[in-house]
Amino acid sequence: MATVPDHFSQFAAIDWSGAKGSSHPGIALALCEAGDAAPVIVDPPGKAWSRTEILDWLRARANTPLLVGFDFSFSPPFLERGAYLPGESVTTNPRDFWAYVDAHSPDADLGAASFLEDRRGTHFYLGAADGAKADFMHLRRVEAHHKANGGGKPTTVYDAIGAAQVAKASFAGMRVLYHLGGAIPVWPLDPIPENGACIVEIYTAIAARASGLRKGLSKLRDAAALDTALAAIGSRPHVPLARYTDHATDAILTAAWLRANAHRRELWQPVAMTPEIARTEGWTFGVP
Repeated sequence: MATVPDHFSQFAAIDWSGAKGSSHPGIALALCEAGDAAPVIVDPPGKAWSRTEILDWLRARANTPLLVGFDFSFSPPFLERGAYLPGESVTTNPRDFWAYVDAHSPDADLGAASFLEDRRGTHFYLGAADGAKADFMHLRRVEAHHKANGGGKPTTVYDAIGAAQVAKASFAGMRVLYHLGGAIPVWPLDPIPENGACIVEIYTAIAARASGLRKGLSKLRDAAALDTALAAIGSRPHVPLARYTDHATDAILTAAWLRANAHRRELWQPVAMTPEIARTEGWTFGVP
């Protein structure tokens, strides 16, 4: 069993979306090879990616030496309260919880907005009518650890309102991971593979900080700024884009960051990540 993988030769970052519908401009997929060439945006089969198409793209590459970073939370907090949804779910590991979310989400294209809306005020905050927002701000251990070490204010999957919310994207992502089954290992819920693909949770702001972008100014909206950030993490300039969006530039920069940091033992063996945390909540790759 590998403790630090050394077989990856391709690196992908996926900027994710939990939006309703089946065509999502908010999804961007960037891919790069080993070396220093900048990641390129992978065009969707149609006008925009669907979540199902991303699922198919991953399945087709299960045996490829590919490290994939998804920009959503793979699990709600568990350890803080002893349950993902206290008083409702009795599952104790993310895979069983993904199955629960999938079974209770009839939304199109592996969406999960209805899962949150049906539980607003009980488990999820969607507005002032749901009560005090502070009552919903429960954190996973990795989020609390990242905050305590200067990582900034974390978000929680129970907060489903505002531009910074990750709730809808995360629960939709959990459905994708459920349907992927065991085709690709998901770290750290699964052991690090010695061959083939592996999926990790990422936080694009970590890549932005590593490239020198200051907190609050992590969005790249032009070619020059993107190339400056890429150079800071050892990548050559990118192929010009027809349109610069936060989604595309986040994916490009984070794919390059994944490539530059995939060898770091401390990111695969975080000191603060206990076996219990790994089993029940997972971890964000890039948080040592």
